[in-house]
Amino acid sequence: MARADALRSRVDAWVRHAPRPGVRYPEVLVVDDPSVPAWRRVMLGVGGALLGLATYMVLAPLVAFAIIRASWSLAGSPGDVLSYTAQAASFGLPAGMVATHLALSTLIPISFALVLFVHRFHPRWLTSVQPGFRWRYALVTGGASLLVFGGVWVVSRIGEPWVVAPEPAFWGYVVAILLTAPLQAAAEEYFFRGYLMQAIHTTAPTSPWFAVVGSSAVFALLHSGNSQALIYAFAFGLIAGWLAMRTGGLEAGIALHVVNNLLTFGYAALSGTMVETFSDRQATWASLAWAVGGFAASAAVALWIARRMRLATTTPGARFGAPAAV
Repeated sequence: MARADALRSRVDAWVRHAPRPGVRYPEVLVVDDPSVPAWRRVMLGVGGALLGLATYMVLAPLVAFAIIRASWSLAGSPGDVLSYTAQAASFGLPAGMVATHLALSTLIPISFALVLFVHRFHPRWLTSVQPGFRWRYALVTGGASLLVFGGVWVVSRIGEPWVVAPEPAFWGYVVAILLTAPLQAAAEEYFFRGYLMQAIHTTAPTSPWFAVVGSSAVFALLHSGNSQALIYAFAFGLIAGWLAMRTGGLEAGIALHVVNNLLTFGYAALSGTMVETFSDRQATWASLAWAVGGFAASAAVALWIARRMRLATTTPGARFGAPAAV
């Protein structure tokens, strides 16, 4: 308890700003202090985004290598480490999935650090306008997304054979998927639909849609694959960004992202196609249409649930936790 209190005190010591009252999620990091010139807001937004990506590019490979190297040692050092690493990196081993997902998970502390140390806001505003993580909504939306998106996915496979040929390390993949795939999904949402969207809006605080589209474009460009696969990533980014704006937080986007990952990797492990699923970043127009339809239907249900729960979609009507500026 004492350590937690000390950590909270250290975090609070860095906080200099609070969101304006009654603003939507993408607008949280906008500072209405007239002493902060427009050029500085632009530099903070652009510089923070570049710093976050640069930090990730340095940190993620180190984390992934350390995990794979530790796995190789724990497995009794089978063969040479380079061959083991190549096999793991293509998801040919559960350790590779764990390493990749945990490396991506570094985007969560990176995002929190940018909000606190660059923008001087409390990191809890990165999750929702409440602020903080709304667990009940996330769990209900996750269940609904599993039913809706999973149902669309099953219907889309009508006429295709269902293959049951589990990977040799099937249960290892199951554990890796359940424990690390949600972290990977949350990490991408925290950085792209969270920090990046809010940071972009500080550079052009007009319509929040500029930030939604801009963050979705960056998200798509950092994914590989054919044109349909890039559109797939861009469309998901738009829908998840729209959800963040309309529901006031990242929970619905995280839930949908987690469901997508669980279905994709789960069936890959069950059908023995994990390496192919990971390495073949191609999509067809038909699969793109089905996926976007599933995302849109899930988003509509998530918004309906948010309204039924009467979630806050804007920041509190009075200053919360910090003065406007110091």
